[in-house]
Amino acid sequence: MARGSCGETVGHYSEVEAKLVPSEMAEKTYIRWLIGEGSGAKNFYMRLFTVEKGGHIKPHFHPWEHEIFIVKGRGKVRVGSTTYDVGEGYYLYIPPNVEHEYWADEELWFICVIPARPTAEKVDEPIKC
Repeated sequence: MARGSCGETVGHYSEVEAKLVPSEMAEKTYIRWLIGEGSGAKNFYMRLFTVEKGGHIKPHFHPWEHEIFIVKGRGKVRVGSTTYDVGEGYYLYIPPNVEHEYWADEELWFICVIPARPTAEKVDEPIKC
């Protein structure tokens, strides 16, 4: 990763360590924090997820939205009560506090952009939709 004179950050994803997501949150799933704390970004962070074939990101919800872009592979994403088949080139917007989860039918790579701070109030139960 290089830091430029204007505050920009430029790097290649392969230079960022892929860390196993803890088993209580996911199975066969790795995360790379491409842009996060320390990168100079003040408003948004960017992560690259790799979910191995048969992997699963377990149901969860949180008080921030996120935007997803599927880079490669095929899988399913459940948002609220609706499950979508997704593949390379698909994008998703997941609102805050809505329960969601992911499954990889084949190795699945996706970019996930999140705000640096929550965008909604924290709730004890997910929004039903």
